[in-house]
Amino acid sequence: MSLPLHERIRRDIETAILSGELQPGARLPVEHELMHQYACARMTVSKALSALASVGLIDRRKRAGSFVARPKVHSMVLDIPDLEQEIQQRGQMYGYRLVRRQVRLPDHNAADETALAGKGKLLLLKGVHIADDVPLAVEARLVSLSAVPEIEALTLEGTSPGAWLLKHVPWTEAETRIAAVAADQDTANHLLVEAGAPCLFVERRTWRGDEGITLVRQHFIGSGYDLIARFGSSRRDTDS
Repeated sequence: MSLPLHERIRRDIETAILSGELQPGARLPVEHELMHQYACARMTVSKALSALASVGLIDRRKRAGSFVARPKVHSMVLDIPDLEQEIQQRGQMYGYRLVRRQVRLPDHNAADETALAGKGKLLLLKGVHIADDVPLAVEARLVSLSAVPEIEALTLEGTSPGAWLLKHVPWTEAETRIAAVAADQDTANHLLVEAGAPCLFVERRTWRGDEGITLVRQHFIGSGYDLIARFGSSRRDTDS
């Protein structure tokens, strides 16, 4: 699926910023330079720059141009893990088995789905993460096709959707919920455990600005995965 030109311009600049090619404070090419580079109208360039500004990647200044935004003063206390990378780093062979793929409308009785879909459809991806040929986690993921239209054309056979999203689709905000649950029968079948076995349940939503990207629900075998977050004080106690 080919992207609209304004979306391609946005992605090109976004990639340059996130890769470090464009540093915080750097000035972007002015609009007429971008118009010449992409052979397009000013409205197309303006639409791309407005999208970048709306998610906080650039600052648009009247009569001065557009600049890469400087990082906001905040800290991320819990990052989004790349399961494929984590499993490989602990010396195990990683695998992903896709068991269901479906493009569908959101369930209008589920507020989280309608909020994620916006005016578009959702891609449902259900699969199993595998470590050394043993199931580690069952994952049900919904991706907004309005936010990530190019994922619809990907097969993702053997490739973790989460790893692909982390590499190709930047996010600006995430919300994570963690709970201890018992495996239902379907989850147990995929994990090769008994129904009722203890699982670590992780539910995560990500956004880019006000636009939802993905909603994922993962059930990990309770004995096979732990989640560690490091927290730090914004100032040190000098008298401790």
